[in-house]
Amino acid sequence: MTEPQSALLLRRQLAVDKNGDVCISILHEPGEDKYGYEKPEERWLPIHTVETIMISVISMLADPNGDSPANVDAAKEWREDRHGAFKRKVARCVRKSQETAFE
Repeated sequence: MTEPQSALLLRRQLAVDKNGDVCISILHEPGEDKYGYEKPEERWLPIHTVETIMISVISMLADPNGDSPANVDAAKEWREDRHGAFKRKVARCVRKSQETAFE
């Protein structure tokens, strides 16, 4: 059995691309960002621990960055109707995750 690429719950998250890859600065290759969006010190460094990575993931979930989304469609929905259609889609993803969690 292999580990899942991402939980279904995250499929509607702005920082998760259509392939299910989590896109947060702390996990990006070290060095300069070719797009100039991230500072080198925001990217991967060998000093990061499980704790610093988890804090980054919690931050991503609590306060999504709509200015630099990996999932453009989700970001558009989030900006236009975050408390309506977007919230309903997230709720459906959560239910589906719960139903398939132990398969």
